[in-house]
Amino acid sequence: MSTDKPSAPSALAPFRFPAFRAIWIANLASNMGSTIQAVGAAWLMTELTPSHLYIALVQASATIPIMLLGIFAGAIADNFDRRRVMLAAQSGMLLVSALLALATWIGMINPILLLCFTLAVGCGTALNAPAWQASVRLQVGHEHLPQAIALNTIAFNLARSVGPALGGLLISLTGPAIGFGLNALSYVALIIVLLRWHPEITPPKRSPMLSAIATGLRFCAQSDPVRRVLVRGFAFGFGAAGFQALLPSVVRDQLAGDELIYGLCLTGFGAGSILAALGIGKARHRWGSETLVGGAALLFAMATFAIALSNSMTPVLAAAFVAGMCWVATMTTLNVAMQLRSPEAILGRCLSIYQAVTFGGMALGAWLLGVVADLSSLPAALAAAAGWLILSSTALRFAAPMPRRDEGRVLP
Repeated sequence: MSTDKPSAPSALAPFRFPAFRAIWIANLASNMGSTIQAVGAAWLMTELTPSHLYIALVQASATIPIMLLGIFAGAIADNFDRRRVMLAAQSGMLLVSALLALATWIGMINPILLLCFTLAVGCGTALNAPAWQASVRLQVGHEHLPQAIALNTIAFNLARSVGPALGGLLISLTGPAIGFGLNALSYVALIIVLLRWHPEITPPKRSPMLSAIATGLRFCAQSDPVRRVLVRGFAFGFGAAGFQALLPSVVRDQLAGDELIYGLCLTGFGAGSILAALGIGKARHRWGSETLVGGAALLFAMATFAIALSNSMTPVLAAAFVAGMCWVATMTTLNVAMQLRSPEAILGRCLSIYQAVTFGGMALGAWLLGVVADLSSLPAALAAAAGWLILSSTALRFAAPMPRRDEGRVLP
């Protein structure tokens, strides 16, 4: 009897499905606009205030709604037509982005108002994410689910490769209001595609909101493999927030750079993400989830520590590239592990709990590390983030190891 592992399906196989292909292209355009807006908002805050905490809170305000509202969004995704939920979320984010562009254009923006707008966009993201991720099965089926998740990650990070540099250049030439306006327009293509997509679905069985949430929480609490995935997501999110939240301050204070330099650093992160996404399926198939998640956390820590010690652009760009690879290796592996161990009937709720825990860790990490940067120094905050990643990944390898390939799976 052969002991060889079955070969992994082609990484590009999901593109054979017309619905996935159309949604992927529209989502790429939307992600491009979102990335330009994120660059504009983060850099605008550096011009509005010298506080590291306020700058870090731009990242936190985008993720806090996922922590606070994500579980409710998961119940909504399981109780209602997921396509309609996505349409509602995308339309809301279009409106908020348009209002942000208007407020910036007429000079009404200030730090608090900017945080309110990013918080509102985060609410739309929180509503959209569980329905979006749970709908991938409707587009490609079970066999190609890991590859579809990886391709969606590529779309996001392809936007993060091109969008930041484009956004930095655009903002330096025209100001952030134009970037915010372009993001509002970018939602239109995705809304049109979703309006034209009519998947064959079984009408969901609705249950009271609190009862539905309790069902999802109970499953995640009782499933040991799922609990371990959630712990790993929180631990990584908390430490990775150091790079995500404090990079604008690094560019401004350590590199004496501008919005274009900030965009280029994010481009390096996105380029690394794409490279990792292209090979993550084969890497996971060959080395397993624990090796990928644990190793990526250690490399991310080394990249963060390198940024803490850097005062020139080249090492920061190299570290950002490595961090991007590690980010995708971790987040894609965790997402796949969660999806393969979540029953279809409560998939939205399980994914929302995963999102709430992981992005809750990011929001908490961004806030605490921003406080450390203001009270001590920026390098100290980044070093603390790196230290957390090293300690947590080492300890969790034994205390909460990633599930083995067949452990707790509900999908073949």
